[in-house]
Amino acid sequence: MSTQEVSATRPDEARRDESMGQLVKDLSQDISTLVRQELQLAKAEMTQKGKEAGVGAGLLGGAGVFGLAVVGGSMATIILILDTIMPNWLAALVTTLVYATVGAFLALRGRDRLKEAGSPVPERAKESVKEDIEWAKTHAKSNDR
Repeated sequence: MSTQEVSATRPDEARRDESMGQLVKDLSQDISTLVRQELQLAKAEMTQKGKEAGVGAGLLGGAGVFGLAVVGGSMATIILILDTIMPNWLAALVTTLVYATVGAFLALRGRDRLKEAGSPVPERAKESVKEDIEWAKTHAKSNDR
């Protein structure tokens, strides 16, 4: 039976018989494992947040591209069509307002998606580290007695 198996079944009794060197070695391994796991959690959380933010940024980019594309050919086409039933200045104004509305809608949707993604801080990993620190403090205090 290995030291870790013994410590998992009877932590207090088995640890009292171990040398200081073995305890330090085990602590070092445990801390190393914990840090690796916390980094994996942070990486996974950041990947998810990045994907969500990417969708919002894509929508904003789409709004910009759409705004540029329509300013050219389609805006002129609509103005010419509307010019047959109203003065050309009014046709240009109506067309501009329609395009501004579409651009504003896309920009607001993109902004909302970016807000949904939240802050880029890996919240679950942060909370997990805080819990680990509290556990270590509590465990250290109980060992001092």
